[in-house]
Amino acid sequence: MRTRQLTTPLENPRMPVQAKLAAAWTSVMFLYIYVDYFALYKPGVVDDILAGVVWEFDISQTLLTAFLTLIAIPTLMVTLSMTLPAGVNRATNLVVASLYIPVSAFNAVGESWTYFYGLGVALEVILLALILRYAWTWPRTAPSATMATSPDGEAVRAQQHV
Repeated sequence: MRTRQLTTPLENPRMPVQAKLAAAWTSVMFLYIYVDYFALYKPGVVDDILAGVVWEFDISQTLLTAFLTLIAIPTLMVTLSMTLPAGVNRATNLVVASLYIPVSAFNAVGESWTYFYGLGVALEVILLALILRYAWTWPRTAPSATMATSPDGEAVRAQQHV
């Protein structure tokens, strides 16, 4: 059997910034979840949970609500990155990603498993830095005399009167 060789280069269409941001936030969310999940395999963690303790904190509704909030924010950022108007979207991503870098770093503080948590934090920070870069370098459009904006913010051709 002979394989057909393609000589035409593959098309690499431009990806919207919103899609890049949503993909990066999705990856951040998965890393948070999986680092926490794999941490359950550390000796003694499940025993501590069964005894009502996570890290140094007693398990309570307040603690679990805080945990839910920490994971809900990146989850919401996936949707917000795809739906917010460009200016608000850019600002929101810059603020939230900036605030999440120290949150990620905090997860490694005091941990004895430095390779595991170090890798998790490093990957999260790289993704958050990528989010900051995408938002910071959001492309701008030059105003055009023949372009108008529809009520939903989409660019439309204005009719030219001759």
